[in-house]
Amino acid sequence: MKQKKLKSTISYVFKSKMLTLVMLLVVVVAVFTIISKGQFVDPKNLRNILQSITLVSLLTIGAGMLMIGGYVDLSLGGTGTMCGLIAAYALRAGAPWYLALIIGLVTGALAGTFNAVLINELKFQPFIATLSTASITQGLGYIVNNGQQIDIDNSVFNFIGTQRIADFVPYSIIISLVLLLIYGVMLKNTKFGRSMYLVGGNPQASLLSGLHPKRVSYILFINAGSLSALAGILLAARLKTANTTGIVNQQFSGMTAAVLGGISFGGGAGGMGGALIGILILNCFNNGMLIVRVTSYWQTVASGALLLIALAIDFLRVSRTKKAS
Repeated sequence: MKQKKLKSTISYVFKSKMLTLVMLLVVVVAVFTIISKGQFVDPKNLRNILQSITLVSLLTIGAGMLMIGGYVDLSLGGTGTMCGLIAAYALRAGAPWYLALIIGLVTGALAGTFNAVLINELKFQPFIATLSTASITQGLGYIVNNGQQIDIDNSVFNFIGTQRIADFVPYSIIISLVLLLIYGVMLKNTKFGRSMYLVGGNPQASLLSGLHPKRVSYILFINAGSLSALAGILLAARLKTANTTGIVNQQFSGMTAAVLGGISFGGGAGGMGGALIGILILNCFNNGMLIVRVTSYWQTVASGALLLIALAIDFLRVSRTKKAS
């Protein structure tokens, strides 16, 4: 009897998605630590990893929530960059920091609303709608200041963007961790969170169950737009300048981390706990590539390969689930 319990426990452990993710994280850290001869785990480098987590985590939450609900948004990079520029422009025009922040976040929410209207009212495919929005927001970002960067000289923005607790943990990461906790609890313990899984897994069944998939999609797109705006603003605060590049290069980071963390691209599965591990895996991987001095061209190739691997794993996971059912 004890042997059967032991075998079942071992089987459960090895089939556990979370344990698999943790083991993968350990492997990534170990490999880059060995290759870099310990430089990867140097305190200064660990501080850099923590700093980079903030942006990716905000994008991961937004993209991950959409993916759980069965949607995808390719405009988050452009939206966040544009909102960072708009907030910086408002600061330069004399607006107080809180008003500039609100203006940036509202702009992101409007971009998300625009996506939801295209998809729900005009019946565009999410891929096409959000790709179009990405182009529009990037263009508007250039228009804000004629393609020039906007310097930020505001004590509150600079504090949030650059200051660290005990000169190690960035204050901005607290925002990310608190949001991951809030969204994780919301997904698992609220009616709206549970409805997202049903809408993402089976939209028709959710409609017959009395849910409102259209309303859910509006909330998710507005949420993703707002979080991407916050990411763009925090990056501008950290750099003390907003530019037209912004978080555009982070466009697929949120999706990659979400899929790595077990959020299904097909909708209806995943959570913020796994997403956090996915964020750590992605950031450790990208940082490790820099530490071992892989050229930027090959870094781009490696990042694309990592996304492809994550999608392949998700496809196999979904296929296995369908066969089991």
